[in-house]
Amino acid sequence: MNKYYCPYCNPKYQFPLENYGKLVCGLCGEDLIKKPIIQIKQLIALLLVFSFSFPLIFIIFSSIINTGKDQKENFAYTNSLIRNHKKLLPPA
Repeated sequence: MNKYYCPYCNPKYQFPLENYGKLVCGLCGEDLIKKPIIQIKQLIALLLVFSFSFPLIFIIFSSIINTGKDQKENFAYTNSLIRNHKKLLPPA
């Protein structure tokens, strides 16, 4: 019965009754409304969680995957930089 609720009564004191095949509130007699499976607030919360956590997860995975490539490229870059600077220096 948690799928149905009365919009006017406190959820603690609600109990459903059947009246002509419809579920009604036992306190006020209003028709019970069916709760949606996923509410709009939950959808927005999930969207915010994924939007804030995805960049962090992406950075972690990309740093793990690219560790081997970056070291080789970085070494080649610094090695060529040293060679270029040696050419620019006057002979000793």
